[in-house]
Amino acid sequence: MPERSAFYQARQKYISHPLQGLGAYFLFGFFRIMPIDLASKIGGSLLRTIGPKLGQSKKARNNLVKAFPEKSAAEIETIITDMWENLGRSVAEIPHLPNLVCGSSRLEIVGLENGLVTKSDNKPGLFFTGHIGNWEVSTKIGDALDMDMMTIYRAPDNPWVDKLFKSVRRGFRGELVPKGSKGARKFASFLKRGGHAAMLVDQKLNNGIAVPFFGRDAMTAPALAQFALRYECPVIPIRVERLKGAYFRMTFYPDIQISKTDDPKADTLRIMTDVNAIMENWIRERPAQWLWLHKRWPN
Repeated sequence: MPERSAFYQARQKYISHPLQGLGAYFLFGFFRIMPIDLASKIGGSLLRTIGPKLGQSKKARNNLVKAFPEKSAAEIETIITDMWENLGRSVAEIPHLPNLVCGSSRLEIVGLENGLVTKSDNKPGLFFTGHIGNWEVSTKIGDALDMDMMTIYRAPDNPWVDKLFKSVRRGFRGELVPKGSKGARKFASFLKRGGHAAMLVDQKLNNGIAVPFFGRDAMTAPALAQFALRYECPVIPIRVERLKGAYFRMTFYPDIQISKTDDPKADTLRIMTDVNAIMENWIRERPAQWLWLHKRWPN
């Protein structure tokens, strides 16, 4: 077994990862030489055609049936097809994201005053969003607010791909911290010093807490609530929507109410219940713009 494991690791390091990396760099270069509108259209058309035929669509279908039991099979398939188009557009737009300008016709900013509240209150601040629209547009939060940010991201297993994504995110104003215990400590230290940070909160965490989401419990990461309670800082929802093609709207909402009692577990559950309810409302409005490929609920 150890020999087999060593062989697998060597094959991954010297064959699989380089080949995958070369493919990723080719696609990146292919879409970068095009205008963003053309790249978005081609990427969307490709995945709209291919995506529904992939095995991953079964996971999306199961999630949608759980979330929308009232929808017909035809309605579910339409959402799946549109979801793949949104994902294809999002991938093809990645090389162009560093050039997006906040407040331009390409990236509309709404409710900025809600985010700016945290800028002069002498407290740390937390912002949260999810895998909605083109979620990579949320790297522009710091630009919109004119402040440095920190966010934790899940580094791809493939170091070639990770390097590529880091180059794309070079325009992020602040610091990107890889997920893990070291990153969490750095994140906490940054907030303790009064920093501002953003988090994606809509993925399943097996060792998280059970929080209602679309009418059933979903294992949810409690970190956002725990940080908010520990540092007594505001929590501001941010929504990124695709309006049409490669045009977006980033909306800053009023901060959610954080009340601290003698029961931290109950406080955490209450906050994350509010967070999931906000995410659910956004998804219900534009279901095709959420990434239904996550295994969000237990079987």
